[in-house]
Amino acid sequence: MSMTSAPTSADIDAAMAKSAGEAFLLMRAWAEAGVAEAQAILGQLLLDGRGAPVDPEAAFGWFSKAAAAGHPMGLNMAGRCLENGIGVSPDPVKSTALYAKSARAGLAWGMYNYATSLALGRGVEEDREAAFAWLSKAVEMGHAKSMAILGGFYEDGWVVEKNDAQARALYEASARAGDFRGHFNFARFLVRENNIPEATDHLNAAYGGGTPAFRDKMLTFLRQSGHHALQGAAARLEFSAGGRRA
Repeated sequence: MSMTSAPTSADIDAAMAKSAGEAFLLMRAWAEAGVAEAQAILGQLLLDGRGAPVDPEAAFGWFSKAAAAGHPMGLNMAGRCLENGIGVSPDPVKSTALYAKSARAGLAWGMYNYATSLALGRGVEEDREAAFAWLSKAVEMGHAKSMAILGGFYEDGWVVEKNDAQARALYEASARAGDFRGHFNFARFLVRENNIPEATDHLNAAYGGGTPAFRDKMLTFLRQSGHHALQGAAARLEFSAGGRRA
């Protein structure tokens, strides 16, 4: 593994297999030498606090350097920082512009984030048709979160004819790929089919992988569902998580 020439993909993989501290030092050396891939990875290490203390400002700085070099993930992660105010003041316009570049560079995550911005009109004029197109491209690449969101387009009839069968298939694919929203939405369809045991498995997976905000919304939905099995699932999930009981 040479430090005097640009690292290969194998070099980077080998470095990331080392201890957190060693991986960090290698990525920092390559990043300082101008290797965009290392800059993007170093930004993530600093964001996660792996091998060094968490440093959002430094993370954004390295993502920005990688983005300036046109690195797809660097563009996406600099956009994420600007969207959420991580290490920098929020700027939805700049964030969405970076997502667009990442999407056009072929990164599925960039496609997903750009599509989300388009669908919500965040930092750009709302354009659900374009959002649908970008999500479809990401789905073709196997992106689990895009599958879950695209399923919603079909279920709700957004810019496409309502199609519950297509929505169900996308939710199931998303769930099988491990996305918590996919698990939850697929579970809803399974409940309609009275397949409560499998639905419960997916609800457990959705709750286990979900964000705190998603968990709260999910529990509210289950409690208000009027379905005895779903209300019972909410109570069990709250109890297992140590939260307040319904």
